[in-house]
Amino acid sequence: MIKSAYIHIPFCDTICSYCDFCKVYYHKELILPYLSALENEIKNNYKGESLSTIYVGGGTPSSLSKEELRKLLEILSVLKKEETCEYTVECNIENITEEKIKLFSSFGVNRISIGVQTFQEKYLSFLNRKHTKEEVFEKVDMIKKYIPNLNIDLIYAIPGETLEELDNDLEQFLSLEVPHISTYSLIIEENTVLNNKSIKPIDEELDFKMYELIEKKLNQYHHYEISNFSFPGYESKHNLTYWNNDEYYGFGSGSSGYVDGVRYTNTKSINHYLKEYKRVEENRISLKEKIENEFILGFRKLDGISITNFEKKYGKNPIHFKTVEYFIDKNMLEVKGDFLRISKDYIYISNEILVSFIDCQEDF
Repeated sequence: MIKSAYIHIPFCDTICSYCDFCKVYYHKELILPYLSALENEIKNNYKGESLSTIYVGGGTPSSLSKEELRKLLEILSVLKKEETCEYTVECNIENITEEKIKLFSSFGVNRISIGVQTFQEKYLSFLNRKHTKEEVFEKVDMIKKYIPNLNIDLIYAIPGETLEELDNDLEQFLSLEVPHISTYSLIIEENTVLNNKSIKPIDEELDFKMYELIEKKLNQYHHYEISNFSFPGYESKHNLTYWNNDEYYGFGSGSSGYVDGVRYTNTKSINHYLKEYKRVEENRISLKEKIENEFILGFRKLDGISITNFEKKYGKNPIHFKTVEYFIDKNMLEVKGDFLRISKDYIYISNEILVSFIDCQEDF
């Protein structure tokens, strides 16, 4: 049964130099037509399940006005929520207000995710972020009064960044005392400003040292997924939906979903989305692909894959796959209790393990 829904709001006041998500500049005349198209998509596809997670991302949902956000939240009220539903909205520091936070809370939103990224002014400019350090502390304190479950994003491995600068950022992040921190090594994606400027990534050795520093500095948090740290009980339930290879709805332009064994992606074109809701890709997932995804997604979690749950899903113990046996022999995978996981010394280079499960020659 589907227990999660992702809703994409593509509008932004500014476009970050590293962003390759579906996004457009905020144009007021587009908002209500977009929300109307979103409402139709939900009505035509949502099957009435009680959801355990709802995640409103972007783009920048908080770029909408208070009245537009009210309309969005009213549309999303059709989604039934379990009593303990985790309901997240992504926000930017510069356009979040106390009135908007109060509005979110009144509609049951109980988690906010903010892209802080860095406190270094030169890197904020490089990333085309428009907030200041003072605004971050002010807005985070304000949000906590109404919605204490708060995630902040950190971007590291920015060209030119030193370990000392990252250490300073981490000190500032810790001083905010939020229950969840997501950390992302900067990737120069296609169709981004950085790629268009031919910006190159930093040296891999320095990237690794930065990853080690993050692990060390955030040791008071539970490092539960390659890029994510939380206080106990504050792990992102929505993201765990992805990493557990569970099904979920994706609503809005550019969103992806996984429903009834079919993975799909919606058009990124706002004009196409407004004229006629349109999926640009639909793929029915074979048993082989499901198992491959179970490994690739599950190994992102530091606890790894539950052997018991894997056997319930697929009728086979995961440690008996040839690819798994190979990596266990190399001490790159290990079994601890009911879990099969990547050995700690190989977490940083986990992609080298994960790609081995893509189109692997196993008898599924």
